[in-house]
Amino acid sequence: MADLARFHDAQETTWDTALAELTAGRKRSHWMWFIFPQLAALGRSPTAKHYGISGLSEARAYLADPTLGPRLHEAARALLLHPADTPEAIFGPVDALKLRSSATLFRAAGGGPEFQAILDTYYDGTACPLTELALA
Repeated sequence: MADLARFHDAQETTWDTALAELTAGRKRSHWMWFIFPQLAALGRSPTAKHYGISGLSEARAYLADPTLGPRLHEAARALLLHPADTPEAIFGPVDALKLRSSATLFRAAGGGPEFQAILDTYYDGTACPLTELALA
């Protein structure tokens, strides 16, 4: 069983802010690692590695979690309210890369149509090749 406590702990005080920023279409604070997590193998910083997802099994556990899964879907839907913006305008260039990685991961984990919609809307339907390679 995946230990998702690190995500619960991090989101406890930041979820409302993250959702408000996504709804407004501009990320202004630091929450990307634990709202839209990516594979641990892609992380460079200690924080990215700490919040990195180990693989498809942990990604599926994140999706199935009664708090984290619905929040991830809600975050994706809030993001998709801004289809005319670029991911770089919403997140900045570094976090725009993380978003693509996260959407690729959760699409591969069977997370639902929001993740393909993120890739279609912001990345011309192209998944993150590094995430796909790491999952292969």
